[in-house]
Amino acid sequence: MYEGAIQDLIDELGRLPGVGPKSAQRIAFHLLSAEPGDVERLAKTLIRVKDEVRFCRICGNVAEADECRICRDARRDPSVICVVEEPKDVVAVERTREFRGRYHVLGGAISPIDGVGPDDLRVRELLARLADGTVTELILATDPNLEGEATATYLARLVTPMGIAVSRLASGLPVGGDLEYADEVTLGRAFSGRRRME
Repeated sequence: MYEGAIQDLIDELGRLPGVGPKSAQRIAFHLLSAEPGDVERLAKTLIRVKDEVRFCRICGNVAEADECRICRDARRDPSVICVVEEPKDVVAVERTREFRGRYHVLGGAISPIDGVGPDDLRVRELLARLADGTVTELILATDPNLEGEATATYLARLVTPMGIAVSRLASGLPVGGDLEYADEVTLGRAFSGRRRME
């Protein structure tokens, strides 16, 4: 479509997840018309992220040191681990302010179609963390989709014989949603996970 550097920029932006050709073009032209200082700041931030951000040696969350801030926090309960697929899931759980334990980031979910098996995830590291007997509960907070369910089932079968309580996040209807728009699986989960009102 375009030539030279602008087309290269559109192509590179289009390789980002969730950015289609039209969005890539829009972002490229926004950057072209932006102040040079703003573009330089963005470029420096991208380079800094690649240079400084790594993954926590304990849980796999993003960190700028060997351990993330959650693993360094002595106030967190070491007996409860919440297993999530990606670092962004840690942020989602933290926003609830309901969980005060530690995390374990798998780095994805089991997906045979995509060629991702248990050996491609941080399952061995999780089992090593569970081996010392400190952890008494494992909360499986993988996504409520086919891959997340397969991963949760696999982990539950591995961990349950160790005598650790294994639980799965409840799933069902969103607050403010309408029953008529709920799919069968979501509505079925809402029924099976119903609670007595007191």
